[in-house]
Amino acid sequence: MEGQAYEVNFDGLVGPTHNYAGLSYGNLASQKHGLTVSNPKEAALQGLAKMKFLADLGLKQALLPPQERPNVAVLRRLGFAGSDADVIQRAWREDPRMLAAVYSASSMWAANAATVSPSADTSDARAHLTPANLMTQFHRSIEPPETAAILRAIFADESLFAHHDPLPAAGYFADEGAANHTRLTASYGSPGVELFVYGRTASASGGAAPARFPARQTLDASAAIARLHRLDPAEVVFAQQSPAAIDAGVFHNDVVAVGNQNVMLYHALAYADGDSVTDEIRHKFAARSASPLFLIEVGQDEVTFRDAVESYLFNSQLVSLPDGTMSLIAPIECRQRSEVKQCIDRIIGADNPIRSVHYLDVRQSMKNGGGPACLRLRVVLGERELSAAHAGIFLTDSLYTELTAWVARHYRDCLRPEDLADPKLAEESRAALDELTRILRVGAMYPFQR
Repeated sequence: MEGQAYEVNFDGLVGPTHNYAGLSYGNLASQKHGLTVSNPKEAALQGLAKMKFLADLGLKQALLPPQERPNVAVLRRLGFAGSDADVIQRAWREDPRMLAAVYSASSMWAANAATVSPSADTSDARAHLTPANLMTQFHRSIEPPETAAILRAIFADESLFAHHDPLPAAGYFADEGAANHTRLTASYGSPGVELFVYGRTASASGGAAPARFPARQTLDASAAIARLHRLDPAEVVFAQQSPAAIDAGVFHNDVVAVGNQNVMLYHALAYADGDSVTDEIRHKFAARSASPLFLIEVGQDEVTFRDAVESYLFNSQLVSLPDGTMSLIAPIECRQRSEVKQCIDRIIGADNPIRSVHYLDVRQSMKNGGGPACLRLRVVLGERELSAAHAGIFLTDSLYTELTAWVARHYRDCLRPEDLADPKLAEESRAALDELTRILRVGAMYPFQR
């Protein structure tokens, strides 16, 4: 990658069918709020406000459009027939949970959309993108085809971007995307060390395993992505999640660790062999850069797993500001929990690049188990790559104003579980998405438009 490079946050725009169905097993917030009333309009506005806040800080901010929901085509594949209204109402009568799955607005959590390696790290000097197969959760497993199409539309120049198909949708290659991937580097445009975190190894038996909740990501999937992305093995680290962390509700690594450039903030018990992981990161980072590396450990005695999961401290975004310092973009739950706020104050006051914190309200996402970092996919782009990406999805003041008005026109204030049986909700959602494609200038990207 030549010249200046930027980390662009591509946030998932919350869709009109945002609801709480408790579909994500192992995600404690999702399960806790299952079958409660959601507020789609508030959720979308909170997400847009976060995007606008980051853009106002001087960061590059873009968005990923929501996927079409309900996905009636999936219900038809499962044997439901008739008009769309017939299909929806029969699914509600026979299997409300299945209907909730095809209504889920879970593509809003863009950290699970894909794994991205920038051109500075790859042997062919192209940015590589692999959509996650998300096969461990039914409601998320229907996302990859549309995710792939969206990413190909945004990053269309094949001389700059290499697109890979999702890995085979089998337990052997279970892949949850960038929520289990961190990149450490001296600067965005320099070669970096890519950390892939997994919960289990499908190709081998034995070893420590969680007892309460399943491990989602496999080592086999992470290794396949590293090969597909043409990464140098000397710049790759594979680390196993602590089984105790998974059983505490740490379903992805980004619930206990966050990294940015030469800083990684992590829980002391995040990994099965934490000392070995940090030693390998230090060694491989030092081989590529003379810049200092800051590995900031938070002990269990300071922030317990429970505090980490309930506050989503580590699911804060860690961003580099134009003045050269770093800032945590944290959920307001971190400020409300005294132990977590004291930890953040300690970190900001210590000798490291993190100098500030901003607490943002993303409660609608938090109730479903996603904090600020869950809502965005990080993509490092050089000047040529940035110019080649579809311009219509980059947030500007005028686009923000247009999108907030669009939300106000189309989104419901509240959504109850029984509202999913109403075919009008599907009609409303399609009308909203149809208008959105014109706002973003992305063409007819949804199946109902073709």
